[in-house]
Amino acid sequence: MSKTILVTGGAASGKSRWAVSYFAACDYVLYLCTADTIDEDTKRRIEYGNKQNYVEWDIREGADEPLVDLIEDHKFIIFDSLASYTSKMIHRICPDTSKIDEAMQKEIEKKVIQDVMDMYDKVMVMDGSMIVITVETGFSVTPENPEKRIFREIIGAVNQRIANMSNEVYLSASGIQFKIK
Repeated sequence: MSKTILVTGGAASGKSRWAVSYFAACDYVLYLCTADTIDEDTKRRIEYGNKQNYVEWDIREGADEPLVDLIEDHKFIIFDSLASYTSKMIHRICPDTSKIDEAMQKEIEKKVIQDVMDMYDKVMVMDGSMIVITVETGFSVTPENPEKRIFREIIGAVNQRIANMSNEVYLSASGIQFKIK
């Protein structure tokens, strides 16, 4: 049975650790890291799990659009992270973030949401499962920095939409994951 999962939480709250452990015994998982490099702790965790469970994962660092094309015949996908990817799209669509207006903000939101929906659709066709990792901005105050404020608004809207599309949603806090949907 295919499943889409969103895990959200603050920085260093255990989201990636949880996602890696969720698929630890699965073979041929695709770990899409949108940052230029995967953090060493997560990489060690994946390598350890692969050895313990006699499985092999693919790790793609610097994952970029079109994301759906990176999914080959993988049935299990970890997309880490929606926030990092959204930041990339903000700077790609409008390198000068001081010029982002409401219409451009909606364009960025639509682009990111569509890219995730395309991945979800491909995973569903293969009867696979996908975990999307994101950062929770709902507990923070509105930043004074305009660029941070725009990012917060965009990722907040994207998170809400992806959470509504997902079969399950988890909130990660202090290394503990709480199922909220």
